[in-house]
Amino acid sequence: MTNYNPPTDAIAFALKLAGFERLSAEIPGFEHADLDTVEGILSESASFFSEAVAPTLRDGDKIGAKHIGDGQVTTPPSYHDAYGKLVESGWLTVQWPEEFGGGGFPFSVNYAMQEVMDSANMAFSLLSINTFGAIDALLQFGSDELKEAYIPKLVSGEWAGTMNLTEPQAGTDLGALTTKAVDNGDGTYAITGQKIFITWGEHDLVENIAHLVLARIPGSPEGTKGISLFLVPKFLPGGQRNALECISIEEKLGLHGSPTSTMQFDGATGWLVGEVNAGLKAMFVMMNDARQTVGIQGLGLSELAHQQSVDYANTRVQGRTALGDTTIVGHPDVRRMLATQKSQIAAVRYLLNLNAVNIDLAHHHPDDAVRRQAEERVALLTPICKTYGSELGTELTSLNIQVHGGMGFIEETGAAQLWRDSRITSIYEGTTGVQAVDLVVRKVAQRDGAVVRELIDEMQQVATATGGATGTALAAAFDTLADATTWVLTADRADALAGSVAYLKLWWRATAAWLLAKAALTEGAPADAAALRDFFVAAMLPEAQSLAAQTKSGAAVLRGLSF
Repeated sequence: MTNYNPPTDAIAFALKLAGFERLSAEIPGFEHADLDTVEGILSESASFFSEAVAPTLRDGDKIGAKHIGDGQVTTPPSYHDAYGKLVESGWLTVQWPEEFGGGGFPFSVNYAMQEVMDSANMAFSLLSINTFGAIDALLQFGSDELKEAYIPKLVSGEWAGTMNLTEPQAGTDLGALTTKAVDNGDGTYAITGQKIFITWGEHDLVENIAHLVLARIPGSPEGTKGISLFLVPKFLPGGQRNALECISIEEKLGLHGSPTSTMQFDGATGWLVGEVNAGLKAMFVMMNDARQTVGIQGLGLSELAHQQSVDYANTRVQGRTALGDTTIVGHPDVRRMLATQKSQIAAVRYLLNLNAVNIDLAHHHPDDAVRRQAEERVALLTPICKTYGSELGTELTSLNIQVHGGMGFIEETGAAQLWRDSRITSIYEGTTGVQAVDLVVRKVAQRDGAVVRELIDEMQQVATATGGATGTALAAAFDTLADATTWVLTADRADALAGSVAYLKLWWRATAAWLLAKAALTEGAPADAAALRDFFVAAMLPEAQSLAAQTKSGAAVLRGLSF
C-alpha cells in the first residue's frame, strides 16, 4: 500500500480560498488563528497522523474490532499505541474552548486536520469524530454540572462520546423510537431500550464512554415532538458500572476497525441534556456536524486512493502507450481516471473548507447580518457537502481499483479496502436520497429561493472573470442550475422529489466548476489550477445539461412501474 503523503499545502490553499483569514481579522477571540499559524498546525498534525496513525490502517481491516462476550469489545494492539500517542499529543483539543482544556481555534481548523486523520485511518478517526459531536452538543445544551464533569475528559480524549439514535424499528424515522426514560425523582432518569448501529459504542481504548441517547419520557407527545436527549455514561460518577451493555457488534463490508455496536439499556442512569421533549434539536447539533464530517471522510479516502492510483500508474509497465510514457500513466484512459480523481478532490476540498469557514462565521461573527448570511449558506451547502464528499469517496476509490486493474481486486494492494471503507458514507448520517429531499424541500426554499439566487450570482461573477470559451461554458452551466432551481421551486412536490437526487448532483457539478474556476483566479493557487479547471469544464461539466433534464423528469415515469 502506498505511503500516505498529507497534502498540507493544498489544504492550506483551500482555507485561503474559503476566506479563512476573515476569522482572525473579524472575530474576537480568534486573533491567534492567523493562516500562518494554522499552516504550522496543519503541518505538525499531518506529520503525527501519517507517522502514528496511518500504520494502523491495515491492522484495523485485518484484525478488526472483536466482541469477546460480557459486553466487552477489543481493538487491534496498534490502535492502543496510536490512541495513547494521540491523547498525549493534544491534537484532539485544538478547536475547543480554553476553559475546558482546548486550544480555542476555529472549528474549520479541526475540519482541515480531519481530512488528514481520515486519510490515515478513517475507522480509527471515527472514535474522535463522534466524541467531537458529543462535546458540541454538551457545550450548547448541557447543564453546567454536566459540562464540568464530562467535557474536559472528552476534550482530552481520555473519555469518548457516542450518538445513540437508531433502533431496530426506527431508522430515519426517529419519531418511531421506543426507548423510554423514567424520571427517578432525583434529577436522573432510568433509560431502557435498545439502540443499533452505534459507532464505537463499546471498546477498550478509553476509561469511560458518554452515550448521548434519544429516549421518550412516558406521557410525552407522539412522534419527534416527544423525544428528549440524555447523557448515559458507561461508568457512573462513583465509579460503578451503569446498567448498559454492548450485546453485539456488526460484521460489516468495511471499517472493520470501528466497532458498530448494538447497545442495550436496562434502567441505566442518565441525565437530561437540554429541555424535555427538545432532544431532536440538541441531537441535530451532532447530526449536522456529522454530515460535514462524513463529506470530509469521503475526501480523505479519495485523497489516499488518488495517491495509490498515481503511484501505481507511474510504476506499472503494461503495453504500448499513446502519450509517450513507458508506464500506464501514458494511456489516455488511465490519465483520464487520474484527472477525474484529482480535479474532483480539489473541488470538494474547496467546497468543504468553504462550508467550514461559514460554520465558524455563523457561530461566532459579531455582526448579525454576517452571521445570518453564513447560517443560510451553511444550511444550503451542508447536504451538498455531505453527499458530494461521500459519493465522491465511493466513485474515486472504485476508480483506484480500476487503475490497478486485476491487482486492484486483490486485497494485498489495499485498494479494495478503501472502497469497502468508503461505501457506508453515502448511507449513514442521512442517505444521499435523504440529503436530496432536505435540499429540495427545505434548503432551496430559504427566503423563497433568494439564498440560492445570491450564490448563483457569485458563480456567474467568476464565470465573467474567467472569460473566453471556458467562461462561456461556466455561465451556461450556472444558467442551467438557475433554471432547474426555478423548476424545483414551482413544481409539484412529488415531481420535485422524483428528480431530487439528479438536482443534488447538478449542484455538485456547478459548485465544483465554480470553485475550480475561482481557484485558478486566486493568487498562490497550485500550478495546475487552470489545467484542473479546464479538464473539469471540458470533461465533466457537460453533464449539467443531462442532470437538469433528469431533475425535471417528474413522478409520472415512476408511477407507471410495478415492483
